[in-house]
Amino acid sequence: MSFSKFNLQSKFNPSGDQPKAINELTEGLKRGDKFQTLLGITGSGKTMTIASVIENVNRPTLVMSHNKTLAAQLYREFSDFFPDNSVEFFISYYDYYQPEAYIVSSDKYIEKDLSINDEIQRLRLRATSSLLSGRKDVIIVASVSCIYGIGSPSEYAKLIIQLKLGMEIPRSKLLYDFVDLHYSRNDYDFQRSKFRVRGDVVDIYPAYSEHALRIEFWGEEIEKLSIFDPDTGDLIEDVDEFTIYPASHYVTTKSRQEETIKAIQDEMHWRLDVLREEEKYIEAQRLEQRTVFDLEMIKEIGYCPGIENYSRYLAGRKPGERPFCLMDYFPEDYLLVMDESHQSVPQIEAMYGGDRSRKVTLVEHGFRLPSALDNRPLTFNEWQEMINQCIFVSATPADYELEQSGGIYVEQIIRPTGLMEPKVQMKPLKNQIDDLIEEIREVTAKGERVLVLTLTKRMSEELSEYLKNLGIKAAYMHSELDAMQRVEVLYRYRRGDFKVLVGINLLREGIDIPELSLVAILDADKEGFLRSETALFQIAGRAARNAEGRVIFYADKVTRSMKKVMDEMERRRKLQQEFNEEHGITPMTVTKDLKPLVDPSLISAQPFDLERELEQEEPVELLKVADDGIHYKPNPAMKEVVFEDKKALIEHLSETMKTAARNLEFEEAARIRDQIEELKKEAI
Repeated sequence: MSFSKFNLQSKFNPSGDQPKAINELTEGLKRGDKFQTLLGITGSGKTMTIASVIENVNRPTLVMSHNKTLAAQLYREFSDFFPDNSVEFFISYYDYYQPEAYIVSSDKYIEKDLSINDEIQRLRLRATSSLLSGRKDVIIVASVSCIYGIGSPSEYAKLIIQLKLGMEIPRSKLLYDFVDLHYSRNDYDFQRSKFRVRGDVVDIYPAYSEHALRIEFWGEEIEKLSIFDPDTGDLIEDVDEFTIYPASHYVTTKSRQEETIKAIQDEMHWRLDVLREEEKYIEAQRLEQRTVFDLEMIKEIGYCPGIENYSRYLAGRKPGERPFCLMDYFPEDYLLVMDESHQSVPQIEAMYGGDRSRKVTLVEHGFRLPSALDNRPLTFNEWQEMINQCIFVSATPADYELEQSGGIYVEQIIRPTGLMEPKVQMKPLKNQIDDLIEEIREVTAKGERVLVLTLTKRMSEELSEYLKNLGIKAAYMHSELDAMQRVEVLYRYRRGDFKVLVGINLLREGIDIPELSLVAILDADKEGFLRSETALFQIAGRAARNAEGRVIFYADKVTRSMKKVMDEMERRRKLQQEFNEEHGITPMTVTKDLKPLVDPSLISAQPFDLERELEQEEPVELLKVADDGIHYKPNPAMKEVVFEDKKALIEHLSETMKTAARNLEFEEAARIRDQIEELKKEAI
């Protein structure tokens, strides 16, 4: 078992409010305080403070964020602070996810549709394997989705395979053990979660690793263990021992699998009797067909689509008992950090209710067994009970965090860089767009960035198009982009591919863009969720990393929220100015290396076409009818194809859709499917 210590590496020493905050939080943890709150403003170095606290207490740490984009940024920052330690990433592995659902009013069943990002799945498995390895120097940065159920850590740990030089094990037994861990044999297409056999040599590509393992036998004895590059075959190093962890969080031992099958059968027979007594014969038939099919799959390969719905049995839990989640994989003395807690805590509180209402409908109509209700996220009370010690981090902590911390918080207002809160300026609503354009031209001429916040998606889209038509490179950050595509957009924004980003509320918390010097908030006096005190604080904070940072409130009146924000920001400016004068500091814009927040391979298979998004010319007509047939252009970058009629085009699209599905390009397949449906409607 390894008991490595955290080793924080940074070219900067704590300064400003950081030393005081680090000491107070560290002392609180050593004192046994269950909850503490760090009120740290944007740019004050909250991540550095938390990293220093982690190094001081040297405990495995879970950092939870309310969205994937911010989680990716935190993952990069903690990786930079702790290059010699185990910093892992655990977010939902879906590029696209449509949950299974049934709409009673229209009698419409929506089958689960998803696209899994294999690289994110690898990182999830690496995270849990790092925890089970016994290391103390583990930081896992996760989104709030980590409170959803995954497999039992005890069942997962039972199936770990420890390989050592000189170990005696029949080759055939080892291969069966690999299958039990959800690895499959493929001697020709060697990919993650696969193994291959060539005489006395067995290669396995762990689901969580970037490298593969070669096992060489002499009879039944392991003669050699080698780590190699699976793409080139080049040897990296010989090792004396190696641990193989399961390829899925939903694994179980043979004895547990037999118990699971029997328990599912018993519940199915009971539920069928109930439905038939209620004269719900269609629901009973539907349930029996699905469950029997799932049972056959589990018997044959130990797995079935939607196996998570049987997780209660796989983990040996009682009805209603809470599911196992990532927090169960941590030791008892772990530390929880809730980043942007004013957002992440309410999300946790809301997740259980929405999940349950959807599944109750599925159960009532025979799509799932009642035990599927136990495949769920934690309730808010369950989440609270699993906390050992927690630090809430936010520039605007909510009442819950302050109450849990006894009304006391650690304040981190002074920025080590000397940067002051951005200046807040009010301008009238009349001609706000014309004024905005003048401001944009002035700011972008200096090579700086502008963030524009609107109230509606439609207005964001239209404003983005309007700016592009004026020759201003602008892009709209919209809700249809998946997490990794948003990361790409922010990277390109920093790089200067475009200098104006328009959105609604996607960029409020934690996005670190030093080049951003102007935040323009349209219709700032429309009091509500998007223009609340908390929202305005967070939005304004985006300009706090630039020495020229400014915020413009376009409004005709000063709302209560606006007044609080302006007064508090002015108070903070004065405190920072006094600190700067005392220490002879001249405010300087934060400098930050330009690099992707996460590995480029995490970007989904169908990347966001930003070049097309930035084009100023009229959009290309993808489909048009002419005398010589139907002209179809898959996208503006591809060659036009002519078809005789719509039937021929539909046949072509159907084949293209199937090819995309076979290549696991599910988003592309879904897009083509929708296009086919539109063409069929037109043909009627």
